[in-house]
Amino acid sequence: MQVEIGGKEYTYGPTGDLSVAGFYRLQREGKFAATSQINPSVYFQYFEPCLSEGRDILYLSFSSGMSGTIQSAKLCVEELREAYPERTILCIDTLCASVGEGFLVREAAKKQAEGFSIRETADWVEAHRLEVCHWFTVDTFAHLRHGGRVSSAAAMVGTALQIKPLLHVDERGCLQVAEKPRGRKNAIAAQLAKMEQGWAPSFGNLVVIGHGDAPDAAGQLQEAVSLRFPKAEIHTTDIGPVIGAHTGPGMLALVYWGGNR
Repeated sequence: MQVEIGGKEYTYGPTGDLSVAGFYRLQREGKFAATSQINPSVYFQYFEPCLSEGRDILYLSFSSGMSGTIQSAKLCVEELREAYPERTILCIDTLCASVGEGFLVREAAKKQAEGFSIRETADWVEAHRLEVCHWFTVDTFAHLRHGGRVSSAAAMVGTALQIKPLLHVDERGCLQVAEKPRGRKNAIAAQLAKMEQGWAPSFGNLVVIGHGDAPDAAGQLQEAVSLRFPKAEIHTTDIGPVIGAHTGPGMLALVYWGGNR
């Protein structure tokens, strides 16, 4: 996706020119970021070579509750289906975001490796996407305020009270504020409480911890999850610029299979 920060345009992705470390360095220097959805021509650039090589495509899209990107993907897919009627092209709204979307993609890839067909994998994703639980804490209100997600007054009060809002991705794939714990310690405790309420290891033991340039906080959360849930298979990773543009440095995410999305 395109990311603008400090008045300059970048592209984040496998062939992009913006690294995670560079992005958060710019944010910590006081620069604000914005994102723009992927153009259909970009999808064409990546999809068409696969089809011309005789491969089918299952695309798992960023949540429609946060971006119109999936509409661009569908426009591209409609055009490509006419050009390649013999190929299968499926476009699925994951209703997930960032490391939550990565979580679902990873689990879908496991199903593919187990022998699921492309349509069986797509059906599995649609059946289980709302069982991916995302619980985020944000360290600063500045970027939520800049993006219009909270008012200036709420940001000022929240900063003064050291509130670290607990957010989640709801069933429509939208980001919502759930609680307003004060301080990092209480925020992590709130995340653990949510996992205690809803974790469903019968679906799988994978737990993903994501962080926005906050490895120490991620380590604290990982240690707490390990102690509370010894069977959890924990993977820690970065929160990239697409979500980081709206949440800022210090964000901490906990993603797991569960029933309390």
